Amino acid sequence: MITVASLAPYLGGALALGGIAVAASRRRELLIRWCAWAVGVPLVTGAFWLGRPGAAALAIAVGVIAVMEFGGLMLLGCADRVVLAAAVAGVVLAAWLAPGQVLRVVATGALAVAAVPLLAGDSEHGLRRLGAGLLGLAWLSVLAALVPLGASALALFVAVSVADIAAYFAGQRLGGPRLSPLSPAKRWSGTLAGAAAGLGVLAVLSALSWPMAVAVAVGGPAGDLLESMIKRGAQVKDAGRWLPGSGGLLDRIDSLLIALAVLLVLR
Repeated sequence: MITVASLAPYLGGALALGGIAVAASRRRELLIRWCAWAVGVPLVTGAFWLGRPGAAALAIAVGVIAVMEFGGLMLLGCADRVVLAAAVAGVVLAAWLAPGQVLRVVATGALAVAAVPLLAGDSEHGLRRLGAGLLGLAWLSVLAALVPLGASALALFVAVSVADIAAYFAGQRLGGPRLSPLSPAKRWSGTLAGAAAGLGVLAVLSALSWPMAVAVAVGGPAGDLLESMIKRGAQVKDAGRWLPGSGGLLDRIDSLLIALAVLLVLR
């Protein structure tokens, strides 16, 4: 059984080795990214260490920030963002306190999201706001899976993150056919190399199973492409600018979100 305690030494070791590699490279952008990881990894690990309450608090915090970034991409107003954030937080709380009521809470959240443009009588942008709100609810409510999955979700996050990094560098080195018009910089060679690296991480963490493997190899790249599609529609490069080396939080968790969804379906 995977536990946070069993994962902690690997995470610490990976941070230390990453710091040595970054220092040797002398590349400022890599140093900035490593510093963000050095702050974020202990915070995330500490949240999971606290069990379901910690995972729920982490999921709510991440969900609210992600909703704000998503709302900016989709040009949603304040009321739309507040209601969507409350709906996502409600789903997370249900996953923690009343797991049997999650579907009911999701349905209630969808009705609340739909009510905002309806009550506003927005005939010009109402359909766009409704569609964006429901997409955001379906996409970001998956964060509620962090609560029941616990340490498995932490292992999945590590594997997906390593797969992303490996895919980026391998794609640049190996080249080859593009993965999708949605993200011209991504190559099939990088995606396959990233999948191999992610599966290797799962094996090292004793978390390798066929649902986890499919989540990393298929769900991770699919999540990245989904956010690329949204950002292309919004004509922006990053979901935000506040997270050093990553742009916004959505840019960091996009692969994880769909990987979580795939894992939930397969489990």
